[in-house]
Amino acid sequence: MSEQVTLVFDIGKTHVKLQVVDCNLQPLIEAKTKNQVLQGQPYPQADVEGIWHWLVATLSDWTITESITDIVVTTHGATAALVNPALSHERALTLPILDYEYSDINDFAAEYNQLRPDFSETFSPALPAGLNLGRQLFWLSRKFPTEFAQASHILMYPQYWIWRLTGHCSTEVTSLGCHTDLWAPATKQYSSLVKKLAWSKRLGKPTSAWLEVAKVQASVAHLTGLSAQCRVFGGLHDSNASYLRYLQSQNKQDFTVISSGTWTILMSSAQGVSLDERKDMLANVDVNGHPVACARFMGGREYETICAKLGGDVVQDESEQALLHVLQQQYMVTPDFSEGNGPFGGNLPVIQAPAKSQYAQAIATLYCALMIDYQLSQLNACGNIYIEGAFIQNRLMCQLVAQLRQDQSLYLSSDGSGTVQGAAMLSQWHKASAALHHDRCYASEFDELIAYKQHWLTLLN
Repeated sequence: MSEQVTLVFDIGKTHVKLQVVDCNLQPLIEAKTKNQVLQGQPYPQADVEGIWHWLVATLSDWTITESITDIVVTTHGATAALVNPALSHERALTLPILDYEYSDINDFAAEYNQLRPDFSETFSPALPAGLNLGRQLFWLSRKFPTEFAQASHILMYPQYWIWRLTGHCSTEVTSLGCHTDLWAPATKQYSSLVKKLAWSKRLGKPTSAWLEVAKVQASVAHLTGLSAQCRVFGGLHDSNASYLRYLQSQNKQDFTVISSGTWTILMSSAQGVSLDERKDMLANVDVNGHPVACARFMGGREYETICAKLGGDVVQDESEQALLHVLQQQYMVTPDFSEGNGPFGGNLPVIQAPAKSQYAQAIATLYCALMIDYQLSQLNACGNIYIEGAFIQNRLMCQLVAQLRQDQSLYLSSDGSGTVQGAAMLSQWHKASAALHHDRCYASEFDELIAYKQHWLTLLN
């Protein structure tokens, strides 16, 4: 038997990535491209053909492709495809895949809200735009009834790509349980909304993320150079992939994972956390179907927006001198810079900083550190804290979080992509755990930080 070589196909909101890892989950080769939203008719939509052509071209160009034995797909949440495999290839996707940031889906809001389950059933708060997938699907069913009716399957986004690779339709709980209104985590079954709308057959019976779904279909093998014996696994939601590594390795000790990118999602293993739906707190669902207490804000997006508003670029500044000046002058901004998301979604931002500030990055860094600290408190987080993703590049931000959480130990992932490593574990589910490589992050020592935090908090009220 050939050595196991796993390809992780990772579709985030901002970037699409391919990474090949060996049997020890160590990276062998990778590629990345920008994830574009097409602004065409009938609404903004995922550029699935652009992603597909990039995938095919990249795999065709790699010499390692024929050695890949396994594929795992992981994607962002709040996204689904309406598919009918019985139709021609051009028509099998009966409607374009709606971009969840499209906000003009309120035509049938009153009707939907009458059907929408209570938070106590789904642990899904009411979110803006299309972040509740059930709201998206309901709008599509009313706005485009003919095309919606033609779809025999509603595929979560990872499973759409699995279908493209294998021709097999499936579903899986981490995407179903990601603030969709479609899943009831406590009972591990579809919510009352799905039953009322008779969607359960189209959604299908969930498959475990670590099970082999199918092998790459012959036409895809021919296009890409993949082996027709290459196995494709059930797939999962991207933040849950980051969480999975710790779920397998922490020996039931409490911990919190901070997955950062366009979204910053804090996931706590602690049981009995009180979730406040008004604060963008919710429960995701792990690969075993268990609820995971979460709090979120659009950290990466808000960092960029704050820098732009203050006239800076989005370079993650490591200058302690700049940050010290900001602390001493108490230059700061408060939420909301995300158009309605996070614990203060909808708040009018306060900007106490010079226009065209040379300290834009330092102000944005402090903002994100304070937001992370606030949400850790909301989750009553205890035990070790692990940061994954984009924010590990901003060491100063992480050091600020460590200073704000003096009673906890903070660690930074050292492998660059916890999402990829966690997803790749699905192809080796027989292993009890995966090796975790982390750097301890020690606290910064800014005497002015606590006074700055207190002032920031007073501006929120």
